Amino acid sequence: MLAVYVIEIIGTVAFASSGAMIGIRKNMDIFGINVLAITTALGGGMIRDLVLGITPPNMFRDSSYAVVSILTACLLFLLFRLRRELLSGHFVETYEKWMNVMDAIGLGAFTVIGIDTALQKGYKSIFLLLFVGVITGIGGGMIRDIMAGNTPFVFIKHVYACASIAGAVACLIFRLFLGDTLAMIIAAALVVLIRLLAAHYRWNLPRIQ
Repeated sequence: MLAVYVIEIIGTVAFASSGAMIGIRKNMDIFGINVLAITTALGGGMIRDLVLGITPPNMFRDSSYAVVSILTACLLFLLFRLRRELLSGHFVETYEKWMNVMDAIGLGAFTVIGIDTALQKGYKSIFLLLFVGVITGIGGGMIRDIMAGNTPFVFIKHVYACASIAGAVACLIFRLFLGDTLAMIIAAALVVLIRLLAAHYRWNLPRIQ
């Protein structure tokens, strides 16, 4: 389905951008930046496919997603290598906002893609559908953060996983009334909206300290 493929590409570019930009900020070389970009964009989908018994995972059967991730990473590498001032001064705030937007778009896109993949394989369990939706959305970012030496973003910042859960639930409900494509678009947009609102208003889940 063309609409699903477009959502996948949007999510791939968004997550690859967030992974590459973390690599750039960590002063990694171009190989490390590409590894983080690919991991962020495709890691969640790989976990999803393994859970669903899809072997080899789709990232190894269709290289277009890896190619898109590499191109995205290389373009960002060239941009910041030629314009290093973008990583300092008042541009840091712009960088943080850009990261939040890219991460939100990727989270929304891959949450609904995870659910759609499971449904296409004939799975009907609500818990399984929600799980693969969320793990597709947050899995790549978790692996990225661990590889970059950071505490996974999902554990400490805003309502990250909760936004994915809300979008996954909304997707399953909307599919009953609006059809697959429209439900996926609205649910993905809902995830993005929640993430951006959470970042703007600094919503966080309760913690000990």
